[in-house]
Amino acid sequence: MENAGEATRQAIADGNCVYREKFGYIYIVCATGKSSDEMLAILTERLQNDAASEIRVAATEQSKITRLRLQKMLAPE
Repeated sequence: MENAGEATRQAIADGNCVYREKFGYIYIVCATGKSSDEMLAILTERLQNDAASEIRVAATEQSKITRLRLQKMLAPE
């Protein structure tokens, strides 16, 4: 996101608001290796999901994030 243009940043911020209103929780995506444009495209696509489908997708994304964090914590230095 640090290299994202202002238009992309604003689109993601706006999409986050729409997402939260629709689903009742924040948009979550495993951002590792993704550009801001990819994250915006994923957000836009996921806004088309119904609530039951999206909760499964969001849980999978949270699982990916947790797995990466645990791997980093447990990796030998």
